[in-house]
Amino acid sequence: MPLLARRRFLALPLASIVLPPLARDSAAQAWPERTVRLVVPFPSGAGALDIMARLLVHHLAPTLGQPIIIDNRPGGGGIKGAELVIRSPADGHTILMGNLSLVVNPYLLTGLPYDPVADFMPVTLINLAPLVVVAHPSLPVNSVAELIAFAKAWPGQLNYGSGGIGSTPFLATELFRSMAEIDVTHVPYRGGAPALADLVGGRLSFMIESVSATLAMVKAGRLKALGVTADHRLPLMPEIPTVSETGLPDYEVVGWNGLFVPRETPSSIVDRLFRDLAKILRSPDVRQEMAALGAEPGGNAPREFAAFVRAEAERWGSLIQEKGFRPD
Repeated sequence: MPLLARRRFLALPLASIVLPPLARDSAAQAWPERTVRLVVPFPSGAGALDIMARLLVHHLAPTLGQPIIIDNRPGGGGIKGAELVIRSPADGHTILMGNLSLVVNPYLLTGLPYDPVADFMPVTLINLAPLVVVAHPSLPVNSVAELIAFAKAWPGQLNYGSGGIGSTPFLATELFRSMAEIDVTHVPYRGGAPALADLVGGRLSFMIESVSATLAMVKAGRLKALGVTADHRLPLMPEIPTVSETGLPDYEVVGWNGLFVPRETPSSIVDRLFRDLAKILRSPDVRQEMAALGAEPGGNAPREFAAFVRAEAERWGSLIQEKGFRPD
């Protein structure tokens, strides 16, 4: 789904997408009864997912009237955290902050302890997050077109890092590599942060990573930004063109984060959580905070988010199957 279509989709009037009112349901009236646990299946401080989770908790806890703790459960490309959630009571007190890895893992691995469709109920999209192509300052390129030309002139000589096979940056870069028809080497890391550290240190040539993770390094001159992966320029870096403008027409990728609960969670609790989140995501404060991270707020209803997740799984699952990717 193109980013423009995503933005139109997210801009639907709330009245047109909400679920039937269930306010009288006793489960919704009682929930939450105690501390809510938000499971982030990646390390603390590691990447856009954790950053967005902390922003969300700051605004959601007062609305719910109960504390929310962030429970970082890294491991297995998000599998450990996802498994923890589906093995928890389906009562709305354990929630998963998920991203693309949740839905592409079935294409990468066999014997998963969960089925992302059968075991999880999508609640809402929290945000969309375009990525940015960044390079080490020593690399003699200043645009996406020059990066592609350099890679073609020196096949196999450039390398890039990512948080591992199946991560959004990995898939974004592999799509870039496929469309540009270039030969570059992937170096997997246990998270995006150590990969970025090696890029800054000159041990990698380039990366495609989140704006929130790279912006400070770009502003400090430690990395140079070549292009953004959205279909439009970003207010945070308006001087940086899109990838499609400067070397790879029709290329467009966005990261995303969303909330999921166990499939058997009462629909009234899902509806209450969605309504509270949608209100928060429309607030000027949250929109401003997300914009400062290069993100766009979500807030679509569960059924629309489920359709979005299916579309993402089909898009990236096709690429994974075509290329035969497997975890290292």
